[in-house]
Amino acid sequence: MIGDPRAELARLEAAVARVAENLVELDDSVAKRDLDARALTGRTASEWAQAKESLTRLWEGYRQLTTAITEARALPDPGGPAFAHQVLGRSITLSLSVVPLAQRGLLGAGQERRACSPGELLATMEHAFRTVADVVTRAGDAWQRLLPASADLAAAVENVRRLIGRDQQGAAVLDEADRRLRYFTQIMGSDPLGVDEAELAAIRTLVDRADAERTSADELREILAQRLAEAHKLLAEIDAAERDAAEAAARASDRFGSGFAVPAGPDLRPDLMAVDALASAGHWALISPRLAEWTRRARARLDEVGSAADRAGELLAARNELRGRFESYQAKAKRRGLDAALGAAADRVREVLYVAPCDLVAARAAVNAYQDALREAAS
Repeated sequence: MIGDPRAELARLEAAVARVAENLVELDDSVAKRDLDARALTGRTASEWAQAKESLTRLWEGYRQLTTAITEARALPDPGGPAFAHQVLGRSITLSLSVVPLAQRGLLGAGQERRACSPGELLATMEHAFRTVADVVTRAGDAWQRLLPASADLAAAVENVRRLIGRDQQGAAVLDEADRRLRYFTQIMGSDPLGVDEAELAAIRTLVDRADAERTSADELREILAQRLAEAHKLLAEIDAAERDAAEAAARASDRFGSGFAVPAGPDLRPDLMAVDALASAGHWALISPRLAEWTRRARARLDEVGSAADRAGELLAARNELRGRFESYQAKAKRRGLDAALGAAADRVREVLYVAPCDLVAARAAVNAYQDALREAAS
């Protein structure tokens, strides 16, 4: 064993706190809940089954690390060999297995113990966490991107179907698009890691082809002119949303410190101006795919800006919720005549919750501490 056991124990304590935060955040993620709730198939089922085993080991590792730290702190001699072994040695039992009688020597033990040091267990857990987080992130990203895209395509299929009859030109191509989209959506729901994203582009091509086959030049101009007008409205919405998000980010920065900014997005105006030029020149047949791609990018930008504004708003809501809780606890303390006894705890809450920038983590801890103190004083 090499190293300073006291320094290693401090490192382990800090690491365990971060482990707890990251495991809880992973467990509460929407993608992880979806993976648990859905009947998975294919590649996703295989990868998630392995990831769940890793996640179980992670929680068990967290319990073992916490126990090891608690036992180390309880030792009477923090400078002695027992303390050093507990912190630096192979003090954590990973598993016990029975040694078959035929494989034992006369003096051999009946059980075989696999053990490791707390630091070794932490390193193993780090690798396991990356594995689980990777599966959750990739599955969540696939669902987040491809399910809305599939829904948009389904709406496009239904829109074209309303415009054509089953026996009119373009119906057969549209039926093929519909069949492939239904199959893609079915697989996507249960196996997001196993689908081929390029299939959506192929289906979009079929939908556009069916639309083009049934649309006359006059109808095409009318439809695309309307879509182009909607694109300009969408661009105006993005401009307004970016201004609102920038203001929300500025407010959040004032209240919670730096780090809040609207992510920079692509300049959508040149591409829309190019579509306008095609329309002015009468090249309507070239507009549909370009306008569809522009609209997809524009809606993605609008969602991105909206998410940035939501994040800032969520922080303010969290701060207000903490203030509401604290004021409710204070009122209860006053009713019971405990206000003076809890003065120090109340002052700590005011120091971190009613200032700018506000550290929400510290504020939540202070409010929780005030609640615990009130509970103890009232009991």
